[in-house]
Amino acid sequence: MFKLGLIINPIAGLGGSVALKGSDDMTLHALALGAKPKANVRAKTALSVLKPYQDDITIYTVNGQMGQECAQQLGFKVELSFHTPEADTKAEDTEQAVVALLSDNVDIILFAGGDGTARNIAYAVEQFALANACAQIPVLGIPAGCKIHSGVYAITPTAAGRVVELMVTKQLVTLTEGDVMDIDESLFRQGIVKAKRFGEMQIPSELRFVQAVKSGGKESDELVLQDIAEDIIDHMREHDEHLFIIGSGSTTAFLMAELSLPNTLLGVDLVQDETLVDTDVTEAQLWQQLVQAEATQQRVHLVITLIGGQGHIFGRGNQQLSPRVIRYIIGQEGGKINISIIATKSKLTQLNNRPLISDTGDSELDQLLSGFMVITTGYKDQVLYPVASPQ
Repeated sequence: MFKLGLIINPIAGLGGSVALKGSDDMTLHALALGAKPKANVRAKTALSVLKPYQDDITIYTVNGQMGQECAQQLGFKVELSFHTPEADTKAEDTEQAVVALLSDNVDIILFAGGDGTARNIAYAVEQFALANACAQIPVLGIPAGCKIHSGVYAITPTAAGRVVELMVTKQLVTLTEGDVMDIDESLFRQGIVKAKRFGEMQIPSELRFVQAVKSGGKESDELVLQDIAEDIIDHMREHDEHLFIIGSGSTTAFLMAELSLPNTLLGVDLVQDETLVDTDVTEAQLWQQLVQAEATQQRVHLVITLIGGQGHIFGRGNQQLSPRVIRYIIGQEGGKINISIIATKSKLTQLNNRPLISDTGDSELDQLLSGFMVITTGYKDQVLYPVASPQ
């Protein structure tokens, strides 16, 4: 019987859609702004891959939304290793749950969360190994947070399930060390990315399914970025009546700088006729803008970039771009042409021919977005690059 340890941080990613850039100390604020928890949904996506093997798996987990409800809803056999007395879970609950799972000798700990959750788990795993003079067991993250800089996560929830499937079916799985990274969210909300390494954990190293550590820093080739920005600005000037949604990232930030407009490096801004319409909008605010655009028959265009080293275009750090928002944009005349992806060729080369990833949480939408999309890589310089839905 395969013993799968499961921990879900139910508030992971809560601040993403409401433009809080994280969930640390922001739970009540995020909920007040209308944020909806999604960590359990993403965990369910991962576990659904394992449903054909239910007779061979027992899930050891925590009560309530930290794992029990999700596993039981899918029909898995469940054993409670740890019980948290409060619905409002804390970092200490995660750490204590890890110790309980390790004491129950699970084969792997699968967890849903962000980099803060990974830090909590890494700390508990290391302390348990030191206290008991034993080796660390493998751990794998289901990406559910606003920020995913650590190299201990699968590239998508489905990919996390695929990795565990390999273990359940007794296939050869190589183990390696994945870095646990996190950033200072208070600086993050000011547009400053300051990542720090907090340790490492043993993870299954199936390169098809496990992400690389995010490439940090700004693009070094400033001339190429100027060319990319000039191409997009030309398009804006040709269509000055359109509403342009500018996504997060250093490449789009360079575009905003070339427009001489203030920019939310890690948020979503709105521009029309080279003028800032709104800044750092939430998903709800963005949707209201689209409702107004539809009423006035205004065309809407989205400009995004990809996460360096990982290739995600949706689902990481831009939860404001929800499935309904994306569906609206590609539902206009022209379809996917209403999305401009901008990136340097060096950034694409770092992917080593891996496709870009759309992980919106809506499998049908991800399928619609899959295939080849045009990437602007310079002035009047574009390439076709594949986009894949989560596997």
